[in-house]
Formats: sequence, structure tokens, C-alpha cells
Amino acid sequence: MHELILLRHAEAVPIETSGDDQQRPLSAHGKQEAQAAGRWLAAHGVRPERVLSSPARRADETARFALAEMTGAPAPQLATEIYDASPGELLALLDQHGDSGTLMLVGHNPGIERLVALLVEGRSDEFRGMPPGALAVLHLDGALEPGNARLDAFWSP
Repeated sequence: MHELILLRHAEAVPIETSGDDQQRPLSAHGKQEAQAAGRWLAAHGVRPERVLSSPARRADETARFALAEMTGAPAPQLATEIYDASPGELLALLDQHGDSGTLMLVGHNPGIERLVALLVEGRSDEFRGMPPGALAVLHLDGALEPGNARLDAFWSP
């Protein structure tokens, strides 16, 4: 893997509206955020070869709305490991997909933002910086290890 796109799910409806955290859909604003993220990726020539998404409805919808903005984008693969994952668990999942040149992972905080910090800064404690719908594009030279990535781009709606 040479490039990693980490996308936090866009804005979802409050849990009080749906009653089940796993089934919370995107809000109307969240749909716009996800589409904008896809347009940003397309405009900057960043196209994933493989997409892994949390099975939570808001993450899956984020992936699908974002990918719909790109020509020839792959369909997302649901990965149950992403929901409520720690940075270490996300690293283990990414290791299984190291054969992909550009991989996109769509998930949740705090795992996503802490994974960015771990890969770029070598630490993952109490890092805050990925609002809903935000994405980070990381470049990897060599192994998928803490502190071994470069943050090439960060975008937030």
C-alpha cells in the first residue's frame, strides 16, 4: 500500500431519531458532506483501488455517496472490524489489505483520527481533529508502522 485515504463518516441523524447506533442514517447535510468529499477526491486525482467501510449505516452511506462522485470507483466492502475499533485494530485490518496500492477506509472516531496521529506522528493519545465527513490522505514509504506515513492532504467539509 502506497496511499491510504481515511474518511470519517459524515453527519448522521441523532441516535434519538433512529434508536440504534448501527442503523443511524446520514442527515441531509451529511449526504452533502459525503458527496463533497467524493468530489474533492476526484478533483485531486485521488482514487481508491479498494474501499473498506464500517457496516454502520452512516459509514456505508458515506462511502457510497463519496464513491458515486468518482468515475470507475470500486464498490465498498463492509468490514465489521472497523466499527468501534482502536488504532491497533485498524492497523491489523489494513495489514490484511497491503496488496492494494490505494486503499480507502471509512469509519468512526476516535479510531480514525487516532489512526492518523499514530501513522503520521507515531502516537495516538487524545488526538482530536477529524470532524464528520473529513478525510486524510496519507502516503506510505515502506511498512505500515507508527510514524511511517506522511500526511499529503487533509480536507474537511
